[in-house]
Amino acid sequence: MKTPPQARQFLKSVPPLACALLIALTSLAGAAPSAQAILAASDAIRNPDKPFRLTVTLVEYRNSKQTDENTLTVYSKADPNSGQFRTLIRWVSPPRDADKLMLKNANDLWFYDPSSKASVRISPQQRLLGQAANGDVVTVNLAKDYQAQVAGEEDVKDGERQVRRCYKLALAATSPDVTYHHIEMWIDSANNRPVKARFYSESDRLLKTAYYRRFHPQLGVERPTETVIIDGLDPQWVTVMRYSDFAWREVPETWLQRDYLPRFKPE
Repeated sequence: MKTPPQARQFLKSVPPLACALLIALTSLAGAAPSAQAILAASDAIRNPDKPFRLTVTLVEYRNSKQTDENTLTVYSKADPNSGQFRTLIRWVSPPRDADKLMLKNANDLWFYDPSSKASVRISPQQRLLGQAANGDVVTVNLAKDYQAQVAGEEDVKDGERQVRRCYKLALAATSPDVTYHHIEMWIDSANNRPVKARFYSESDRLLKTAYYRRFHPQLGVERPTETVIIDGLDPQWVTVMRYSDFAWREVPETWLQRDYLPRFKPE
């Protein structure tokens, strides 16, 4: 099911939460929802629709043994024009990394180290910890950066080993600045929850597989509070991203400017 160009342009201008309502109305009318609308509705489950703050804990495992751990505080708000998120991330732990910052604004990604007082441009593909890349911890609405097509419907096991009937979406990047060249994503056809995703390089190499699990009410919606990321080559190399301390939080525009990074003070 290919989404016509006019529809894709319209959906990119529609907030994700509105897309979820659009899918519900479409279903009532008996028509199948478009791939782009399904993806946007899934984005609305992963990402709050107003400025917010949360804590992300990344834990790396090798052969079932924990090898590393990071804790980050994430501040995000959507750009009113593009609909894509702008994100400021502060390292909380380990102590050696405390107060380092990462800023995502439009297609620019910056890393700031208070010890050197320098900010440098970095790649979203660069590894942050384990299988989590820089681009995995910033807030992203996939429907803004990828063109989606429905590749079919399948029964798949979710991250808690329950079978879910899912739309299988094929996502193709619309910009070279995104973290992954293309993605396969399974979205629960009953409720638009993200279930599973496979992330690929430009050469079609499987980089990682992710499972979204442990859905709990957070900021008005049941959202995944854990993502399990498995290496594409070594299934014994696993990184778990846990999300906690969700809170509505206004994010000042100054925090989202590169020049402000040396002056940022944690809460």
